[in-house]
Amino acid sequence: MPVRPLKAKLPETAPTRPRTKPAEVRLEELMGAAEALFLAQGVEATTINEIVEKAQVAKGTFYHYFASKNEMLDALGKRYTEQFMATLQAAVDDCAADDWVQRLRVWIQTNVETYVKTYRTHDIVYAHHHHHDRTNRDKNAILDQLTEIIVRGKAAGAWAPEEPRVVALLIYSGVHGATDDLIAAKPKRAQDGAKFAQSLSEACLRMLSPIAKPIK
Repeated sequence: MPVRPLKAKLPETAPTRPRTKPAEVRLEELMGAAEALFLAQGVEATTINEIVEKAQVAKGTFYHYFASKNEMLDALGKRYTEQFMATLQAAVDDCAADDWVQRLRVWIQTNVETYVKTYRTHDIVYAHHHHHDRTNRDKNAILDQLTEIIVRGKAAGAWAPEEPRVVALLIYSGVHGATDDLIAAKPKRAQDGAKFAQSLSEACLRMLSPIAKPIK
């Protein structure tokens, strides 16, 4: 009886990986490379060739997303604001849902801490934006986030400002200006910055009027 030859066992193949990365990943890598180069050597000194080389993408990929370096800079500004707001919101969401005093306190302290950590990127992407520009959509988005906390805190009875938006404007401008002062002072220890943020948050909370008492 003839013996059938044994079939050779085929080697196991590793799962195939996609040849190209998802568009959102590729875009994030491109913007991350640009941010790193801008921080290291400045916007004017950085070329598009250097950006695509660092991101390891073709030059055509850059122009698929951006018409110019300035257009990329605008996108980096939007990205910065989105990340900044997400950091603030995550910190606030860690607080008790009904503790509006703590939620505002944490919003202010996280704002200070995050700005201190990222001010160099902030100064690059907002180099041509005046802080008090009425058309500054990024400033308005953060201001809206703060205003919502104050309005909802008022509705819950935590405080009773007559004009929540006015108080939000004062707190927003005060926090930004005070943090710029902290950055200029260059604190040597992290705890100095934390103490500053705590003192600033308590000062801002005192700007909110207590619940109005009935007039006798």
